[in-house]
Amino acid sequence: MKTFIKATLLGGIVVLLPVAIIIFVIKWLVGLVINAMKPLSDILIEKVGIYDWAAYLIVAMVIIAVLFLLGLIVKTQFGAFMHRFVEKRILRSAPGYSTVKEAVTQILGNEKPPFSQVALVGLHDNDSLVTAFVKETHEDGRYTVFVPNGPNPLSGNIYHLKAECVHLIDVSTEEAMRSIISCGAGSKKLIEGLTRKKTS
Repeated sequence: MKTFIKATLLGGIVVLLPVAIIIFVIKWLVGLVINAMKPLSDILIEKVGIYDWAAYLIVAMVIIAVLFLLGLIVKTQFGAFMHRFVEKRILRSAPGYSTVKEAVTQILGNEKPPFSQVALVGLHDNDSLVTAFVKETHEDGRYTVFVPNGPNPLSGNIYHLKAECVHLIDVSTEEAMRSIISCGAGSKKLIEGLTRKKTS
């Protein structure tokens, strides 16, 4: 009975906790956006006398229009020149700007997600393999890979390896991440992906 209650309780937590975390993150993001728009929306509410929801909607549309306009300007030759000039002379001297820009570019700018290609790589002169994600492929055939630590996949090490040390496998990012977070549980699919590659 004790084992049954414990397993049932843990099962309920596993189901409920991810939903609660998602709701919390969405609520936090919505609050962040509303707080950012509040100064402008308050002006519209007080000066024009419109409803709250209409004020927030107008401010959101204005922000979207400004972002769209900036995107159009940057795509022009003059806009691109001014962007490079301002970035080189002013923005790059701001602490953390380059790091934040690189992260945003990785997430929004690339056609491929940052962890799109899974691989099993050999780091030593033996048959041991580690789970990795390919970050870049170089002209000389080398790969730059990120080897995450379990159970925290956001920390790890970066390696620059020869092509023969990198075994690309047809396994989804979600399956690889699941194996890393669970400290190796579920790695069967990764090994099967390597086996399929060798036999094909």
